[in-house]
Amino acid sequence: MIVIFKPNASPEKVKALCARFEQDGLKIHNSEGEHTHLIGLIGDTSSVDIDLVRANDIVEDVKRVSEPYKKANRKFHPADTVVDVAGHKIGGGHFTVMAGPCSVESADQIVGVARDVQASGAGLLRGGAFKPRTSPYSFQGMRAEGLTLLRKAREATGLPIVTEIMNTEHIGLFEDVDMIQVGARNMQNFELLKELGKLKTPILLKRGLSSTLEEFLMSAEYIMAGGNENVVLCERGIRTFETSMRNTLDVSAIPMLKAKSHLPVVVDPSHAAGIAWMVEPLAMAAIAAGADGLMVEVHKDPPHAKSDGAQSLTPAQFDGLMNKVKGAVSFFGKELN
Repeated sequence: MIVIFKPNASPEKVKALCARFEQDGLKIHNSEGEHTHLIGLIGDTSSVDIDLVRANDIVEDVKRVSEPYKKANRKFHPADTVVDVAGHKIGGGHFTVMAGPCSVESADQIVGVARDVQASGAGLLRGGAFKPRTSPYSFQGMRAEGLTLLRKAREATGLPIVTEIMNTEHIGLFEDVDMIQVGARNMQNFELLKELGKLKTPILLKRGLSSTLEEFLMSAEYIMAGGNENVVLCERGIRTFETSMRNTLDVSAIPMLKAKSHLPVVVDPSHAAGIAWMVEPLAMAAIAAGADGLMVEVHKDPPHAKSDGAQSLTPAQFDGLMNKVKGAVSFFGKELN
C-alpha cells in the first residue's frame, strides 16, 4: 500500500501516522522527492482502512499495490535511482559502458584490454575471474588470481572493476570489488542474494535465461530487502525457440522494467546473441529503448580467447562501436560517464 502526502503535510503528523502503522506491524519505506512525499507500507495491509487513512488531513491519496515487490517498485519510488560505482553514475540520465574480456587470462591481457577500452570511453572494466560454464571441461576462470589481476588493471588505469560472484563462500574475496555481478544462472540463488543484501557494494543483477520480469524484480527485491539498494538490472537475452543465435535480446523488457521499477537497466548485447557482428545493432536498439548502460565483451584476439571469443569485439571494433554509442547517447539526452 502507498500513502501519498499533501505538499504541506506537517512532519510531526507524518511521523505520528507512521508510528500508528508500525504499531500495526507494518514496515515503512519512506520516499521523498522534490515535489512528492510518500510512504510504502510493507506487510499485511488487509486490515488497513483505506477510507480512514485517506480522510487524514495530511493525506493526498492511498493506493493498494498488487505487485509482490515493494522496494524495487516505481510506485514506491517514483524518481529514477542513480547507482554510483566509484564515481561513475548509472541511471537518471547517466549512461555507462562496461567493457572487457569474458575471462581474465593473464596480467598483460587484462591490463592491455583495460587501457584499450578506457581510451575508447568505457567507464568500467568487466572481466570474469570465476566463470560458470555449461561444460565442466571448459575453462572455469583464474578464480582468486583473476581478481588479483583485475585489481592490477584497476591500478594501471583507474577503471572501477565489475566481476561475477559464484557463491556465498567467495564474498570475502570481493571486499574491494567496485561492482559485483550476479550472473543469469545465479539470479535465483536466494541465499547468495540475501548475503549480497548485507553489503553496500553495487550489484549488477543479470536476468535469468527463462525468467519473467516479475521473477527478475523479485530477485532484486531479495537484495534490497537486506538493505542494499544499489542494484542495477541487466537484460542479457532470454532462451526462446530461435536457434540462429545464442539467446534472444528482449528489447521490450527495457521500457517495461523502467515502467515497473526505478532501478537502472543496462543491456549486455554480447551474451544476448553470442555473435560479434550483432553487438552493434543490438547496442543501438538498447539505447533507443531507454537503457542506462551497456556491457560489452572485448578481447585482443577473439579467435584464441579461452571463453566466448565468438561474441567478443576487438579493441578496434569496440572503438568504432563507442563512436556510435556516444552519438546515440547524446541524441537521447543522456550523459556518458
